This record gives sequence, C-alpha cells and structure tokens, in this order.
Amino acid sequence: MPPLVRKLLVFAAVDGLVLQPAPPRNHPPATQQAIKVDYKGNVGPLLKARRDEDTAPASLESHGIVGLLKVATSYFLISICGREQVAQIRGKPIYKITDVALIPLSSQSDADQAIVAAKEHIRRHNQAEAAGTDDESEADSEDEAPSVSDSLDEEPSSRVLQEIKDPVTGQLGPVQRRTSVAEDVMQKRGMYGRFADKWFSKKGWSTESRRVQGLSSEDELARINATKNVESIVPKEEETPKSPSNPDGLPVKDTDAKEPVSPEDIPKALGGQKDSTTISLSPKILRTTKMYFSSGSFFFSYDYDLSHGIAQQEPNLSIPLYKQFDPLYFWNHHIIAPFINAGQHSFVLPVIQGFVGQRAFSIKLADSQTNSLVIDPEFGSQDIPLHKLPQNKPVESESSSDTNTDTPPPEPSNGKDFLLTLVSRRSVKRAGLRYLRRGIDDEGAAANSVESEQILSLSTWDSTSDKIFSFTQYRASIPLFFSQSPYSLKPQVNMWGSAETNAKAFKKHFSELTARYGSVYCASLVDKHGTESKIGEAYENQANALNSAGGIDGQGKQIGFEWFDFHSVCRGMRFENVSRLMDSLAPFLTSTAWSEISKDGAVSRQQSGVLRTNCMDCLDRTNVVQSACARTALEAQLSAGSFSIDLQHDPSTSWFNTLWADNGDAISRQYAGTAALKGDYTRTRKRQITGALTDFGLTMSRYYNNIVNDFFTQAVIDYLLGRATDSIFAEFEADMKSSDYFIDLRKVRQAAIERSAGIVIEDKDEDLLHGWTLSVPSAANALKTATFEEAVLLLTERALYFCRLDWGTEKVREFERIALDHVEGVVKGVYITSTLAMRHMDSERNVGFVVRYRTSVGNQLVRRNTRSLDSGTWDMQDDGNKKGGEKKADEVGKFLAFKALPPHTTVRAGEGSDSEEPGSEGEVVSGICEEIARVVNRARKAGAVKWNVEVEGEAKGEEGRELVVEEKDIISLADAKKSTGYLEQLGYSLKKLVWA
Repeated sequence: MPPLVRKLLVFAAVDGLVLQPAPPRNHPPATQQAIKVDYKGNVGPLLKARRDEDTAPASLESHGIVGLLKVATSYFLISICGREQVAQIRGKPIYKITDVALIPLSSQSDADQAIVAAKEHIRRHNQAEAAGTDDESEADSEDEAPSVSDSLDEEPSSRVLQEIKDPVTGQLGPVQRRTSVAEDVMQKRGMYGRFADKWFSKKGWSTESRRVQGLSSEDELARINATKNVESIVPKEEETPKSPSNPDGLPVKDTDAKEPVSPEDIPKALGGQKDSTTISLSPKILRTTKMYFSSGSFFFSYDYDLSHGIAQQEPNLSIPLYKQFDPLYFWNHHIIAPFINAGQHSFVLPVIQGFVGQRAFSIKLADSQTNSLVIDPEFGSQDIPLHKLPQNKPVESESSSDTNTDTPPPEPSNGKDFLLTLVSRRSVKRAGLRYLRRGIDDEGAAANSVESEQILSLSTWDSTSDKIFSFTQYRASIPLFFSQSPYSLKPQVNMWGSAETNAKAFKKHFSELTARYGSVYCASLVDKHGTESKIGEAYENQANALNSAGGIDGQGKQIGFEWFDFHSVCRGMRFENVSRLMDSLAPFLTSTAWSEISKDGAVSRQQSGVLRTNCMDCLDRTNVVQSACARTALEAQLSAGSFSIDLQHDPSTSWFNTLWADNGDAISRQYAGTAALKGDYTRTRKRQITGALTDFGLTMSRYYNNIVNDFFTQAVIDYLLGRATDSIFAEFEADMKSSDYFIDLRKVRQAAIERSAGIVIEDKDEDLLHGWTLSVPSAANALKTATFEEAVLLLTERALYFCRLDWGTEKVREFERIALDHVEGVVKGVYITSTLAMRHMDSERNVGFVVRYRTSVGNQLVRRNTRSLDSGTWDMQDDGNKKGGEKKADEVGKFLAFKALPPHTTVRAGEGSDSEEPGSEGEVVSGICEEIARVVNRARKAGAVKWNVEVEGEAKGEEGRELVVEEKDIISLADAKKSTGYLEQLGYSLKKLVWA
C-alpha cells in the first residue's frame, strides 16, 4: 500500500493551513508532498512556486489527520498531537490517540493562536509526564473554584499563575496551578473581582448560566437575531514579553480579558448562511469533539489494517490503506472525506473505535513430566518490546505451594515467548450511547455492535516457527425494536413495531452476520423474570420463528440460541456458575473453532462461526461470558502446542484477566460513560462486597450520564458520522434531547401512510391520491394542547381521512372521514406552539394549516379501534354534540389543526432513503394546502359535489365554487408568548442549565 504520512508539520499561511510531511532528522523538508487546506475547507496540493517558502515559526508537529470538522460555516482541522503505542502486530506498531488539536480555518491569526496553544498544551503534558504527575489532574477548568484541600501555607512566590487559553475550545490549561481559597479571596481579591461580579450579581448569574450551557447571552442573541450574517471577530495579537517563567514569550492568560467563549470568539468562514443556534453552541460542539477523540477510545496504524482480523489481511501495495479498510469500522470516514475527494491519499489515516491491548508472557517446561510454568510479565500493555521480552522470575503453580519460595525454580529446559493481543472494533452503524441507541434499526444494525478478536502468536510473530491463532467473538444489543427510558434506575422495556416489522429487521441482521462470520450461535443473558423477561421472550420467539420458516437463508440454515439467566444462576455473587453456560456452548465453540495461520504464512483454517453474546446493555454480563470463552479458546490453542496452563485458578495468569477487564472497561466507557460493572470478577475471578459497592457507584454515575450528558454527546456522534446535519444542534437546544437518527423516519412514516390507507379506505373504487404525516394537538378542535402527536392525513378524490396511530404497534387507533363536500376552508400560516427555544420561535420553520369543515348527524362519527393488535373491530362513537338528548339538525363547525414536521428529520438524502430531499416546512405546508384545494376544486367543477353554504341564515346551493387557501397566522409569536406560563419557562431554563 502507498505509504502514509507518519509525521507532519502544520502551520498557517496567508491563504490556508499548510500540511508538510516532517522529514527525518538532519534532512531537508519534504516539500514535494506538502498540501494546503484553504480557509474555506478546500484541500489541494501546495503550488510548486510556494514549496520553497520558509516554514512559519509557529508550527505544530502532528502524527496524522483525523479529518475536517464543519461547524456552521467554519472548518476545523482535527490533527493528532498525542499518541501512545499500545501493541505491535507482526512488527507493525498500533497506536492509541491520546490528544487532538482543533485548528480553525478562518484566518492566519486564528490558526496561529490555536497552534501556539496546542504546542503549549503538549509541552505542559510532557513536563507533567517527566515529573511523574497527571497533567489532566492539574488542568482544572477555568470555571472551577479553587480547591479547599489545596495547601494554605505554600509561598506565593513558588507559584506560577500563567495559563494558556485554547482559542478554539475555550479551555484553560495551567502551567502550574496550585492555589487556595484563603489566598485567592483574602490576598488576591483584585484578581477575582471578575469572579465576584459573575456570581454575585443578577446579570452575572444569567450570563454565566448561558455560558456554561454553551449558549449565547441575551445581548449576544439579540445581536445575532438583528443580523443574519455574524461578522467574524479576530482577536488582536499582543506581544508577550519573555520572562524566566515564560522563556518562549508565549501568550498567557490576561486577567482582564473576557472569560466566556462567546460565539464571536469562534472563527467563522467568510460568507454563507449561519445558523444562530449552531453558532451559539459551537464552543460546546468543539469541546465535546476534542474530548471525544482524546478519550483514548480511538486507535490507528500506519501499516496494519485494524478493521479486519489477522486472518483476513490482504495487503495490497497499490491500494491505499483506507480503501482496504472495512467501512463498518471506519469511524472518521465522513470527516476525512475532503482529503479522499482531493486525492490526497497519503494523508488519509483511518481510525477505529474500541480497544487494543497486548500482553507478553512466557511458558516454560521444567521437564517433560511436569506441567507448564507461566512467567507472568511485570510490565503492562503500554510499552511492549517488539523483539525482546523482559526476564522475569517464574511464578510457581499452586501444586508446589509447599516449596520454599526463596529457592529458585529449576532451570527451564525449553519454552516459548508469546504475545496475546486483543482487538475490539465498534461498528459505526447504530453507534452511540446506552439509552439513546438500543435494539435494532430498519437496516438490521444492532446497537453496541462490537467484534472482539483475540490473537495468540509468538513474540516475534514468526509464523515459520509456529502458528498464529485468532479467535473472534461478537456482542450486540437484542435485535428487536425497543427502547428504555434513561430516567429510571430499573427502566421498563418498551417494545414497538409490529411483528412483521421486527421479523424483517431481525432476519436482515442475522443474514449479514452469517455472510460475515458463517454460523451464528446466540447467548442471551437477560433475566427470565422481571423487566427483562418480555424482551427476552420476544427474542427467543423471533429466533424460533425464523428457524421454523426455513432459517436465515430460507434453506434451513439455523440460528443457535441459548437463554442463560445470568443473574438467577449466578445469584449470591457465584459467578463461577458461568461454567454451566460454557458446557452448553462447548459443542458450537469446538465445531467453529478459530482461525489459524500456518507455518508457511498461509491461512490454514478459518473460524466457521461466531458466538453472539448479549445482555441488556451488552456490557457487564457480556464481559464475563466473553472472557470465559476467550479463556477456553486460549487454553485449547496452547494445549495444541503441548503447553498446559490454568487461566482460571493460576495466579500467575492474572494478566489475562486484566487484559479482558481493560477491554470491558473501554467498551463500557464508550457506551455507558463508566467502567464496566462486575470488573472485580473479570480481573480476579472473585466477587467481593467491595466490588459490589464499586458497582453501585458506577451505576449512579451511569444514571447521571444517561439523563444529563448523553443527549448532546449523542448529537455530536451522529454529526461526526455524517448521519445528521448541523440542524441536530438546534433540535437539541429546543428539546434537550437527541432523536434516533439511525432510524429513517421517512420510511417509518411512509409505511404508516400505506398501512392507514389500507385500513380506513374501505371503498375499492376510492383511490389514495396523497398522504402526509403531521404533528397535531392531542385533543380534537384545539390549536394548542400540552402535548402533540404525529398523525396521518390522507386525501382521496372523495374525502379527507384523519388518522391517529398507535406508533408502538403500528396500528390505527382512531380515524375520522371528512367528505369533500363538508370542507369549508383551509388556512395556512405561522403556527408557534412554544417560546422556550429559538427554534420554537422561528416563523419560517413553525408553520401549519387548519382545515375547517362541517358535519351532519350521520357523518360526524369517529371510528375508534377497540383492539390493541389488530384493526378488525371498530366502535362508532359520537363526538358529543348532544343537548337535552336530541341531536341538532345543523352541527356547529369543526376544525383540524396540523403542524409541519421537520421534512428531512436531519437525515441526508440518499442515506437510507431513495426519496429526494424535501423542501422546507413552509414549502411542505404550501404543497399540502394547494393539493387539497386542487382536488376539492376539481371535484366541484366536475359537478360531483353539491355545496350547501349558509349565508345570513339562508341556504344557497352552489356548484363549482372555488376553494381558496387563506394565509393567516394560526398562532402568532405574540399569542404564543402570552400562553407560555412562567413555570414552563422556569422548568426549561433549569433543564437547559443542567443538560447543556
């Protein structure tokens, strides 16, 4: 494969960022391969005439490019400025991303400031590592008050109070910051005047609350609303004098400078429309992005394809690495696309999310009559030698515990040095966080899908001396449509979708698994009682139904299924009872085995199936079972080489437990925000009360993350993967939630329209002309109610059908038929139902229409479904127009109000949908109203409808009267503000303060 740029220099020029491959030491710069990213995000080669220019003094050394992030109309280059080698596979290093820098593409001044801040951050980090301290523990946020536990008697002269402010993320990083409350308040109250003004004044509270949320202040929002195009504010550069504490003259924190990072401080590209909400949330978007890629969850290699197993490696020197990469695990594919499209393949570095860990160990044989002895390595997975293992003292087995420990063991006569490598790859499909991504989507992708590969090899990776073994497992959420509320410690399972809808996605999921792995055996670890039993039974029933219907391929290929009630069998912390499950899985694991690379380097055996393990979250119980399966496989592989070890009881094999526990913690942090539960058992094979108490604390942390932090992080993940446009952030600010954008709502709504038409249109001669899904008040004859719901409106050449659905079962709950001769008018206009967020008050996006109609005694009935799962029984019910037991001959007028839904639901055209990109909300409403008027007027002109219009008490028959769509505000902004209560506003403000 063509070589990737392993190290590059990033510096700012007048017209863009220059990315120049860094030369080896004592070599001239490799200007022939330099490229430029201009300040509009365009990637291209550097002009030949400019290759001899001197490198700018402020340059950042980078280990690779993650991609280009676009926020509003601004671009940011995400470069890797920190990495750590965690393994080597066949001599090729594997790295973990430890830190990234976001460099704005707006102007040379802004880029230089970000580069200087990134260099200072790296310098501080290196100094902290050299001093043996954790830089992160000292790098307090500028928003945090000084700690009371800090030293009170430290001399002021011994402190350095300089801080470098990242102009992109707005975060401060102290060079050395150890202060105390007493000193700050009593001795340096002048410097903290800004702090007092912020927290002890009404304006300070308001401004600070919005700043913490990543939002603009009220003054800033007013300025944004006044001008559609916000001017970019470029901070003035000031020279900083050199000093002993600042030898490089780097810019330091100015105590008189504005502390909050307002939207105007975020660099913006020139021209283009700007979304005010996205701009106001830009600081939070950038901080979250930086934190996300610096979390230690992303891994890469310059030479090795991490997306495929070692037995599926097909290196091709003529194909770039990213083209060999499996798209299922290519996490930065969307944001690195500008470099791909520009043909700059040497800068395209694919990364995976998951875990990579490695442990070296030695197995010696004292003689041919004794068991193998495991030499437990003393080093971790961070600094693994490539060709040489440390010499450690052997740890005796339990069978020789009576031997004097001071006596050295017999000199080994033979043995081998091994490497155990664990690679976990998270799928980009249905990616995200725990309660926001559950179950399956309509493409058959399940949440928290992770492929884990365990590789056993010699320390030299020399396949000519011995075989290389690879054992793969798979975990993923239960492949059914379900959800759980994050607001409960023991949330109920809410299943939705019809049996047919679930069966279709279920089969698609297992068809893809079979195509990828071969045979599939499912180990379901959910409870058989309580809240989990419902989804467990549905899972088992779907598996049995698929097997009965001809299997996965329709030709008898079956799914293996084992329901193991983990909590019941292992009650009382007796996790050793997992061995019962292993006995059941043994036949399948033996028959599918593992992959082997023989001594000649060829793949002599391919693993023929995969074990699919799940619990509710696919984290804690799944970790225990997967580590047990991996332990069984490793013992069998070593046994094939005449080596015998006991990974279950031998204390010298604790490195194996630690490796799998680290893997479980990593996957858990990426999905649930905390380390895995039951980690003490995975590490020590013992369950203790201290571990249970730790698990309780982790559960509380997960609960907080689920209801507070996860919604915005999920929005950023969807945006980075290209599943959503930047309008997702406006939706977040409006509702403080993140919708499930991996399910194409357009498909769901289209299916609802087709299903409704098949049920409510009873006349076979009546054809459906159009159907729409719209937001409607939950009560009839109302413009605004406490809640709104989605409903279906159908139009035929004879009538309008208004259908309320039970979206959980995909059935029509009730419907009303409105004959066209009863339609009196259609009004469209602004329809604002809330004033809590800027999105709620946008008159261009909050639009709707009202259909006015009259009913007679025989036509005003609403049909309600009395069955929960089918549509076979209907009750004919009156809407209540009775007075004194008599019905009026002439009924009063009625109306139905409809509000447009976001037409694209933040899903890009062409991704999961064949339909064209729809227009705006206003265009959608105008189209619906015009179509209704056209059909009604066509019927009138044809003389098929007789109109009875009451004018001043007289009924005059008119035939062919034209229906005109009126334009009028349904609920104006002023009226909406009057109807929004103080408590509602207060509740939203408090929620935003915490959530954002």
